[in-house]
Amino acid sequence: MKRSRSEHRSREPPWERVYSEKGEDALSWFEPRAETSLAILDGAGVAPAAVVDIGAGTSRFVEALLERSIPEITLLDLSETALARTRTRLGPDAAGVRFVAADVTTWSPGGTFDLWHDRAAFHFLVDPDGRAAYLARLATALRPGGHALIATFAADGPERCSGLPVARYDPQDLAVTLGPGYALREARRIVHRTPWGSEQRFQVSLFQRV
Repeated sequence: MKRSRSEHRSREPPWERVYSEKGEDALSWFEPRAETSLAILDGAGVAPAAVVDIGAGTSRFVEALLERSIPEITLLDLSETALARTRTRLGPDAAGVRFVAADVTTWSPGGTFDLWHDRAAFHFLVDPDGRAAYLARLATALRPGGHALIATFAADGPERCSGLPVARYDPQDLAVTLGPGYALREARRIVHRTPWGSEQRFQVSLFQRV
């Protein structure tokens, strides 16, 4: 029996639908430049040679990495559409970037990194198995002495995003979740303004693998 278009679309990965249907100015998490991440990394003197951006989507963080001549940049996202948009936006600069369409919880890193950057992906993992799988990839991919910068909704932040439930954290909760192999180096609480002006409370924490 032939499926209707609505039935077919309901089976698509949700993030493909989001990026296929919406422009950047309709994405609540959009920011024109990753100011907080860059400020924290600069303040801590983190100058990585190899970076993986988890849940990269169409983030502009990659432009900042290219401006700093980071030699190894990997962008990972569930959405092939989002990565294709970023590749098109970068133009010739995309040649120096590795694009990986994958679920971080099942991804095989195939290498190690100095910086694991995650702006608003981890908080979508609301079940223990998903979090455990994420942490297993983090442990495999992050070099000893390397840094993980993880941003999530704060404890008083939104309870849902794009219709999905999220887990909310303060930096101490996140440190407990990551475990004793990671030392919390810095944490900030920020208020992100969506493109339409509403406020979302985030925490952004920098950990070092010990």
